Amino acid sequence: MKRREAREKALQTLFQLENTELTVQEAMEHIMGEETDTFYEKIVTGTTEHLQEIDAALAEKLENWTFDRVAKIERTILRLAAYELLFTPETPKSVVLNEAIELSKTFGDEQSSKFVNGVLSKFA
Repeated sequence: MKRREAREKALQTLFQLENTELTVQEAMEHIMGEETDTFYEKIVTGTTEHLQEIDAALAEKLENWTFDRVAKIERTILRLAAYELLFTPETPKSVVLNEAIELSKTFGDEQSSKFVNGVLSKFA
């Protein structure tokens, strides 16, 4: 699986976790079925394991917003990207930003990509 596809599947999994009572494993099985991918599993479990740290780091970057006011899809994209920015130094920051912007264009509304870019650019 390409990393772009893994990030898309990870976004779907994390969004599902935000909206259901599923465990991480159940959500991953629901999205992936029998298929497995190491990178996908790493970013899903890493994001969920470091959620408090990620949310705190993102809250510091928001201007005139509280983290609770951010739309669920954008919050999920930000969390996924922030995990990579904070905990996977081997991935270039520019790649993480570009991937997050593309995810926000695909899954968010017309303003999502600008908002995501604005918040994540403060990490670079």
